[in-house]
Amino acid sequence: MLKPLGDRIIITAASAEKMTAGGIVLPDTAKEKPLQGTVVAVGEGVQLNSGKIIAPDVKVGDVVVYGKYAGTEVKVDGVDYVIVRSDDVLAVLE
Repeated sequence: MLKPLGDRIIITAASAEKMTAGGIVLPDTAKEKPLQGTVVAVGEGVQLNSGKIIAPDVKVGDVVVYGKYAGTEVKVDGVDYVIVRSDDVLAVLE
């Protein structure tokens, strides 16, 4: 399992749409990168010069929206993850 450091968050990305609303099947090259996913791990937070740690605003299990070009994609045990900084998370879906 991955353990995020600092203010980083590990997300399992939602799967890309395989078919358009009109029923057209999309090849892998035409699929948009998903911009939302579920948080699976959260780092402790960013440490200020004063020594105080500010924890990220999300928790494990939250469904979040993140920036289009944000994060680093990694694959561990066949599962695709995206590692982003807490600043790259734009919203929490409720």
